[in-house]
Amino acid sequence: MVNPTHIEVPLFIQLADHPLRWLLLTELASSDQRVRELVEAVGQPQNLVSYHLRVLRDGGLVTARRSSYDGRDTYYHLDLSRCAVGLTSAGAALHPGLRMGTPSQSRRSMTATPSVLFVCTGNSARSPIAEALLRHHLGGRVVVASAGISPRTRIHPEAVRVLREQFDIDIHDHTPRTIDEVTGHAGSRTVATFARIVTLCDKAREHLPQGCVGRRIHWSLADPANMPARAQHASFGSTTADIDTRVRHLILALENER
Repeated sequence: MVNPTHIEVPLFIQLADHPLRWLLLTELASSDQRVRELVEAVGQPQNLVSYHLRVLRDGGLVTARRSSYDGRDTYYHLDLSRCAVGLTSAGAALHPGLRMGTPSQSRRSMTATPSVLFVCTGNSARSPIAEALLRHHLGGRVVVASAGISPRTRIHPEAVRVLREQFDIDIHDHTPRTIDEVTGHAGSRTVATFARIVTLCDKAREHLPQGCVGRRIHWSLADPANMPARAQHASFGSTTADIDTRVRHLILALENER
């Protein structure tokens, strides 16, 4: 007879098998959020939410990063890739036939062309990288643009270099733009018609114009350009890899909408 106390339940199941933790995972699956936003979303006391966030952090599913705009705030991020690995392992532990694939490839075709606007502060690194990667993965199946709330004068050379090295994508001719300029370049399209507006820095999230109406998603990413010059290439490389992972999961969300 098997002693149940000697059975090791897969870690993902242990972490997700709690109603409040499952709610927190669900909230963080679509956007990085602060504690007070999660408290409001799940309707539970802050001390309880903070405790379960700590459990999820200790289990490696959730990470935390100080806001680059207001250092008093902390943004929590759900590592969807780790979740995918955890689900795959849990399925395989139950039965080999339940081994699930990872979300690296699309399984559905979109029924309509989605529209996405990426916004960061300067539109010189994070948001144009995201725009280029989404366009690269979906081609003509997406309407995508990027903008900055305080655009820089030119694209960061490391953003150009890293995209060319890692994905053979050339964005050297990208000119940083304001949200108003993006709206104008899109002809009759207004910002409000973008199905998703993704902010990639904390300042942009806090200062996004009120006219930006659409489903908002936040990716709390540090600016790789703020690193010392000798570390910028590595910083841009890791930031680009992070953005690509997030973009791939965004694509799955877009493709699963009916």
